[in-house]
Amino acid sequence: MSHPVSRVLAKLGQGDRAAADELLPLVYAELRRLAQARLARLPAGQTLQPTALVHEAFIELVGRGDPGWDGRAHFFGAAAQAMHDILVDQARRKGAVKRGGDQHRAEFDEDELAATIGRPIVDVLALAAALERLRAEHPRPAAIAMLKLFAGADDADVAAAHAITARTVERDWRFARAFLAKELAT
Repeated sequence: MSHPVSRVLAKLGQGDRAAADELLPLVYAELRRLAQARLARLPAGQTLQPTALVHEAFIELVGRGDPGWDGRAHFFGAAAQAMHDILVDQARRKGAVKRGGDQHRAEFDEDELAATIGRPIVDVLALAAALERLRAEHPRPAAIAMLKLFAGADDADVAAAHAITARTVERDWRFARAFLAKELAT
């Protein structure tokens, strides 16, 4: 028997708008976990809370009409992309000139700060730009990176979502990590 999320997604895909009400309780805990993990890797001063990120992403996902999700893994991939887009938009808004983005910012040592708080600091805009360059040159590794980074998907879920082997996922993920590390280091 198929996963409950896949069954509800199929109903949603058939135009049953009430299925969205069934879907949220099924995916909420996992989406919130993903949002918390994603927000934990951002620099201090982040104002968006996990609950708000989940709700914004969910509204964006079900508000689009039928996106034709092919099951649970595809849905969580789309959720990861929606969360990514929301965080990038927020980072852009924070950096906008009309909100003081042109003001001089104090410099600090990110490595020292990351060591102090025990997790890496991620520049959302730099990561978004690096992912776009990866997507332009290597679409499949970029899609795999999105699922791994933002949806927390394991190799089996990614392989199923892309109809490839787990070994191919490992290889593409290794390539994507190296590409992104190089892009973010420059």
